[in-house]
Amino acid sequence: MKFKAILLAAAVSVSTLAFAQETSQKKSGPPAGNAIAGDAYGAGVTSESKAITVDKLSKKLKKDNKKVEGVAVKGKVTDVCEKKGCWLTIQTEDNSQFFVKMKDYAFFVPTALKGKNVVLEGTAERKVTSVDEQKHYAEDAKKPQAEIDAITTPKEEIRFVANGIKVVN
Repeated sequence: MKFKAILLAAAVSVSTLAFAQETSQKKSGPPAGNAIAGDAYGAGVTSESKAITVDKLSKKLKKDNKKVEGVAVKGKVTDVCEKKGCWLTIQTEDNSQFFVKMKDYAFFVPTALKGKNVVLEGTAERKVTSVDEQKHYAEDAKKPQAEIDAITTPKEEIRFVANGIKVVN
């Protein structure tokens, strides 16, 4: 009887340990990768040749009631979420940035994407981002506390929900 109890305890311990390792691996941060030209994330990009600049996107958003669906945009990645790779920012022509999230939280990108040129495919809109949400993303980006504390007003910005992202030259 003692042998069965020891055997059962050992089996439970091993399965618990295996499950714990599997769970911790899934939550361990952004995916690995060097983000080299040609790498694609999410559903991929089918309209790379039709990609517009961030400036043209901004003008299109002003004209088309603040939302544009099925658009491809080319830009340079300035920041990537350090925690999971679940968001990034793109440099605009006027040296500001716009924010990109992945559609349905379905895919993540490596931090190596920072500084790379990409084509994004998805939906863009003008949106007001609350102070709390801005602070949350600043914390994810590991910004200094002084910079986080300086966020005191909501801001209107371009928000992009990406179906796919492709690294380009």
